[in-house]
Amino acid sequence: MKNIRAQFPIFKEYPNLAYLDSASTTQKPYSVIAAEMDFYQKYNANVHRGIYPLAAEATRAYEAVRAKVQQFINAPSPIISGFPSSTVKEIIFTSGTTDAVNLVATSFALDRVGAGDEIVISAMEHHANLIPWQQVCLRKGGKLVVVPMDTEGVLSMLDFEKAITPKTKLVAVTHISNTLGTVNPIAEIIEVAHRQGVPVFVDAAQSAASHVIDVQKWDVDFLAFSGHKLFGPTGVGVLYGKERWLNEMTPYRFGGEMIRDVTFERTLFAPIPQKFEAGTPNIAGVIGLGAAIDFVESIGRETIKRHTKELLDYATVELLKIDGLEIIGLAAEKSAIVSFILRGAHPHDVATILGQQEVCIRAGHHCTQPIMDFFDIAGTVRASFSIYNTCEDIDKLVAGLKQVQLIFG
Repeated sequence: MKNIRAQFPIFKEYPNLAYLDSASTTQKPYSVIAAEMDFYQKYNANVHRGIYPLAAEATRAYEAVRAKVQQFINAPSPIISGFPSSTVKEIIFTSGTTDAVNLVATSFALDRVGAGDEIVISAMEHHANLIPWQQVCLRKGGKLVVVPMDTEGVLSMLDFEKAITPKTKLVAVTHISNTLGTVNPIAEIIEVAHRQGVPVFVDAAQSAASHVIDVQKWDVDFLAFSGHKLFGPTGVGVLYGKERWLNEMTPYRFGGEMIRDVTFERTLFAPIPQKFEAGTPNIAGVIGLGAAIDFVESIGRETIKRHTKELLDYATVELLKIDGLEIIGLAAEKSAIVSFILRGAHPHDVATILGQQEVCIRAGHHCTQPIMDFFDIAGTVRASFSIYNTCEDIDKLVAGLKQVQLIFG
């Protein structure tokens, strides 16, 4: 782990830093930072437009990342005359998971939801995978159906089956809760929805860095994740969508690059994926995303998952030794996220005091206010772990929490 930690410049700058907020955003390795710098220093040009060598190199590098993403999540590779095509159609570059959700909500759900129709979500969704669907229902007279969870933060598959009816137009669910750490049975949820012909959108923002994703095995209709939670840059993300759906959808952002032909009377849109990538994209961010995927693959997602699970187990044991501490979310299948409350101390006070000791944790509702309402709390303290963390980081957290207790008596 020391060798891996040494690949992140933030820990050279702050040798004693215990960064426990990777569910919010991960730190960036040298390789990702260097990839973005290389683009700006060596082949900075716009993509898909110029025919001079510099532009061709930028386009090649940009599209190579699209192919890399396709392999990373095992998206289908188009077949032309019996051979795989170099054109990856089902990978759309976005500004992040939130942008991807809004794209599908506007270009897919808005055209399919009418009065009385329903969109099914879970009770543990991030606001980004709740509000867009809520707004579609409000605009079209539809209904947002929420599948409840129990007090351990677990969804019932029986409740999911009951929630899906002939009125259901879409199911949108997170793979891993950013607050509770619950790992949902995505393959099973998709199977249940598809039995009734209902497409499924999966928010994979919390799982892309540590869990193997296979969109073909799952047969998922849409899936999204962000680069910045995958050791990559901010402002870049991915939407995977089945070709049949993407071809039917109308873009909701218009401008350069996404057209085939334009007159003053009408516009013919470019084929996918360009149809959904209007304007100059975040080229450097995409290049950085490619380097981040290389970094993850060099370690292995199973290795990352195993390491962070060990940290989660250790943290759970040590935190529960603290009198007055209660963990929120106790699912058996859980990722490297632990949320808790400390009796007598507000989460923001806890975060402030720990921050002064170079222990970085998150405090608040974590963009999941309905979860806080369910547990009847104002917020939680959240610690989340990644490949660069060690048990020593958790020991610092525990020591800091004991210091908080001394301060608040």
